Amino acid sequence: MTERLTPRWDRVVLKVSGEAFAGSAGYGIDGEVVARIAQEIVDVCSEFEVDVAVVVGGGNIWRGMSGAGAGMDRAQADYMGMLATTINALALQDTLEQLGQPTRVQTAIRMEQIAEPYIRRRATRHLEKGRVVIFAGGTGNPFFTTDTAAALRAVEIEAGVVLKGTHSGTDGIYTADPQLDPDATVIDKVSHLEVIQMGLRAMDATAVTLCMENNLPIVMFDLMTPGNVRSILAGESVGTLVA
Repeated sequence: MTERLTPRWDRVVLKVSGEAFAGSAGYGIDGEVVARIAQEIVDVCSEFEVDVAVVVGGGNIWRGMSGAGAGMDRAQADYMGMLATTINALALQDTLEQLGQPTRVQTAIRMEQIAEPYIRRRATRHLEKGRVVIFAGGTGNPFFTTDTAAALRAVEIEAGVVLKGTHSGTDGIYTADPQLDPDATVIDKVSHLEVIQMGLRAMDATAVTLCMENNLPIVMFDLMTPGNVRSILAGESVGTLVA
């Protein structure tokens, strides 16, 4: 068996938005896209001595803010979004296991028939045993995004970095919205405080603040480009580093 490489960070949390699961359709789950994401995870687990946890969003199925905007109670809408993240987590789990990668899904809301409840020590133990742990259900609380859940779980399990994967063709944090401003340029490195003060589009302010307070770097990159996760773990400059 080939000896695995030492990565830049030995434990990472990969944040995958729900919209990434939808592919070009914009809604639902595109099996080919999920397979591509799963293969990326399997490849880095086999090549590097790294623990990988994943936090999934649910925007391809339901967005709490959309429901609230239509007059629904915000907390109710957010709980529906948490259930959507669980659907995505189970889809990713099935695809990973078809590729031979052991996984566990842990949910912030108890649903024992399909997944484990989130328990920090148990999650850490799974990672130590080489399993990919998929965190679903956000933080388990309304009014918090899955970005915040990614930051929170990363701090709890003592990850070295949050890898924030984008899906819309943007390969990092830009000086302005690249779809609106043709002069917008990608930023290679920026501090947490600058992201907040400048209102840069990365993770939400709560997530960035939590990372800042715990000296946790964030890498924002294009998840849809094959090999990007591998390149980041190999120490190459990919996307934008927030540190």
